Amino acid sequence: MISVITPVYNGKEFIESCIKVVIDQNCPNVEHIIVDGGSTDGTVEIIKEYAQKYPHIRWISEKDKGQSDAMNKGIAIATGEILAILNVDDYYEPNVLNRVLEIFKSLPEPSLLVGNCNVWDDEGKLIHLNKPTKLEFNALLLAPYINSFPMNPSAYFYHTSLHQKVGLYKVDEHYTMDYDFLLRAVQAATAKYVDETWGNYRLIEGTKTRNDEKSGQSFQRLEHLLTNYRRKLPLFQRWKIAFTREFCRNLKQFRYYLNRVKHYFNEPEAILIKLQQNRVN
Repeated sequence: MISVITPVYNGKEFIESCIKVVIDQNCPNVEHIIVDGGSTDGTVEIIKEYAQKYPHIRWISEKDKGQSDAMNKGIAIATGEILAILNVDDYYEPNVLNRVLEIFKSLPEPSLLVGNCNVWDDEGKLIHLNKPTKLEFNALLLAPYINSFPMNPSAYFYHTSLHQKVGLYKVDEHYTMDYDFLLRAVQAATAKYVDETWGNYRLIEGTKTRNDEKSGQSFQRLEHLLTNYRRKLPLFQRWKIAFTREFCRNLKQFRYYLNRVKHYFNEPEAILIKLQQNRVN
């Protein structure tokens, strides 16, 4: 059994499509646990309607302390051996749940299973394909200059028993709770990457995540989280990671400026026009 947990608050715009995403997986061994934070926009009415028709849907609606608290409530009542978090505005590729359950048959417990994730903008354009190929703890500490974190839980799944080893999602963390969980998870679980696209993550204007990214806060929060984990490492490991990250950061900047220079040399006419405009102004 796989338990898909969806935290939601005033998500009327997406809740129906989210419910249908799980239904359309045609997975006979799934339960969809929807944890509503006391919505007032009609979300609950939609959940009720579908729950009456589909017995695999379980739900609660009550005030909570945020997204992490809602996910923890879902975990507490989950009956599946495998857990998945599906945010209300994200979705799976076809037949992902059956594929995941098949792979888990050969994995030791506890395991973390990770695939690729499409990242979309508001207009439905693909921004990025997240391929987190390296899931070792030290490798993730090198993010974001070298390795990538799994960007969205729609593309990763894990044994429910993993929470017994690493604890639940931090209730007082409202932005990097998934990254924090992954850093704990890879130290306790068998982490397996599969080069298949499973999840779809929508970066929607006006959402908490998108606003945090545009303000630059998301990078700062991740850096703060990683710094706290690095401080717990032996001195040599800390030095090695710091040196590697700084080298790669400078290399990235060098490549950026090198591309700028190449661009200018490849378009001399545009440069001359720009210089003439500046003289006139």
